[in-house]
Order: sequence, then C-alpha cells, then structure tokens
Amino acid sequence: MNVTAGQVLNGSASLSANGILPERIIHAMFAAGEIAADEAPVSGQVQPASLDLRLGKVAYRVRASFLPGPHIRVADRLEQLKLHTVDLASGAVLETGCVYIVPLQESLALAADISATANPKSSTGRLDVFTRVITDNGLAFDTVPAGYSGPLYAEISPLTFPILVRTGSRLSQIRFRRGQSLIPDVELEQVHKDHTLMSGGNQRIGGGVQLSIDLEGDGPGKLIGYRAKQHSGLIDVDVVGAQDPLDFWEPIYRRQTAELILDPDAFYILVSQEAVHVPPAYAAEMVPFDPLVGEFRVHYAGFFDPGFGHASAGGIGSRAVLEVRSHDVPFIVEHGQTIGRLVYEHMAERPERLYGEGIGSNYQGQALKLSKHFRSPDHTASG
Repeated sequence: MNVTAGQVLNGSASLSANGILPERIIHAMFAAGEIAADEAPVSGQVQPASLDLRLGKVAYRVRASFLPGPHIRVADRLEQLKLHTVDLASGAVLETGCVYIVPLQESLALAADISATANPKSSTGRLDVFTRVITDNGLAFDTVPAGYSGPLYAEISPLTFPILVRTGSRLSQIRFRRGQSLIPDVELEQVHKDHTLMSGGNQRIGGGVQLSIDLEGDGPGKLIGYRAKQHSGLIDVDVVGAQDPLDFWEPIYRRQTAELILDPDAFYILVSQEAVHVPPAYAAEMVPFDPLVGEFRVHYAGFFDPGFGHASAGGIGSRAVLEVRSHDVPFIVEHGQTIGRLVYEHMAERPERLYGEGIGSNYQGQALKLSKHFRSPDHTASG
C-alpha cells in the first residue's frame, strides 16, 4: 500500500505539524503518486525544500500570456492561442519577446491539506527569463491550490537573452506546504535573536527581513553590479560555466556617489548589503518590498532553501542577489535603500540535507554573482 505525504509527516517527530515539506516528504509524494512524472527524479532535482520541474517534449508559441480561469483547462486555451509547436527533444531556441507554454513532465494529485507555490530557479531569474507555472482552472500564476489534481505548465518568455532548452531542462521549482507556515514579524524577531537571520546592512524586520541594496562595494572604482547587454548571443540553460560574462554583461563600477540610475527596461544584477541566513528549521522566499517605493521590479526568483547562509553548510556571508528591472522611466536607487524582503516559513520537519551540503548548490556563500552559466569574471575595477 502506498504511503502518503501526510501519513509520513504524522508518523514522524516533525518540528511542526504544518510547514514547508522537506526532501524526504517530496520523495514520499513520488512514491504515493501525489507527484507523477514520465521518469523518476534525476540527481539534484529534489532540493532540501523544493522540487525542480522539468520541461516536457514540446513548447507552444502562443499569441499572449493567459490564465485559464475557473473550469477551463490549459490545453483548451492552447488550442485557441497557439501559433506553432516547437519540438524540444533535440533542443530548441526560445527567442526574446515571445511567449511559450510548455507542458511539464511532473503532474500532481495533492492531498486536501497540501498546497504548492512555484518560482523560477535562481539561475533562470538571473538570465532574465520570465517564467511562471500555470495549472488547469488557475486563477493565479505560480499558485497550486490545496488538493489540486492535474498537469502543470510553464509559461516562458526570455526578456533579454535567447535561450537553448530541451526536454528535461529545469527552469522552475515548486515548494509544497501543509497548512499555515508563514512566520509573523513578532515571532521572526525572536528567530533573529536566536539564529541571526541577517548581518551587516540595515538589519530591519517589517513584513519579513528587509533587504537593502549595496552600491558601495569595496570602495570607489570597484565592481557593484552588472547591466545586461542587448542583442547578445545564445545561452544554453543546461551548460555550466561556458559563457564569457563580458559577452553578455556590462560591469558597473562604483562612482564617488553610491547611487545608480536604472535605465527603463534595462536588466541589472545587483546584491544586498545584508548577509542572510536561513536556519535548518526554516525556509525563506524573496518578495518585493513595496511597489510604491519606486518604478522597478526586484528578484524574479525567490526560494531560499534551509541552510542558505548557514555556517555548517559553508554559507557564512551569503548575500541575496537582486535581479532588478526598471519600468517606464529612469529611476535612481541609492546605497542602503530597502529594495526587497525575505519572508520566512516553518519547515514541517528539519531536512536531512541542507543547501550547500554536497547537492550541487551553486550560490552558497555568494556575494555579487551571475548565474552558473558564466565563467568567473577576472575584472575588479573599471581601469
């Protein structure tokens, strides 16, 4: 008889009855048929508190982004909106400015008390690939209601760089939760006292841990960020360390004043002042600070697994990389300006492995860092 995720949780000495489901429970969901796929999970696909989602065999170029709405299947909307079909078996280029819908290999049959949230993977966000997960009958992107049973689809729209993808490429990740897991500020203050969730920078809690932007770096003339080049080459999303960053990015160096003018519709990689820490019993997600503080969007990719920035997992000094895009008008951001926040959630139980513990974690201990597709830059100053 198959054992469900709920039965596994109820029979364990978990840290919390409710919370984000760890790697062990995700494997149990595969075994119970609550997560189904054409193939078994591959190495590294299941992370401490999330599951990478794999692209299926085809992509559909569509006229526009959409949500299906109540009682409507994604497949039915595709019949109305698709322009042509792209075979992904041998790899295919997804062009900038186009919208594609890709059936994912994973489908769900969730228990009535299990919901899920999706997000682009960190590497996807740092390439400025706008990616969202859609469900049948969906009313919101990247949101899977409790008890959902059906397929999953990825909406993919490369905004800056054309990308090469194939069946099995992993651009999105999904996190499962049981019940209410969000930690309110009053409790978060105590968690910070016990575990030091942030160090350096402004160190403020309000709607989660507030993060501010670092535009000082190591001093005048030093690297503080990157601005994406237009009309660049192609990036294979499955190849690590193959690209020269200067072919795709313009380094940004600190001037005498620690501020930066964001050009409309340009894409930037910047970094937080604060080093952040996600203790083993918690998970975190980056969310916008406040849409009213400026004409820009921050951080397309948002999951922080348990152990990010944790000392025993080699994460001391890990900072949050900020993916920033300005809208409509030029906008000045200044050093120390609050630009995002980390909301924390309880884990249902402590994961057996932490982020950075021998699982191919690319961003543990990071400072300012491009996606894993680029070689380490050898430039440190504008001269």
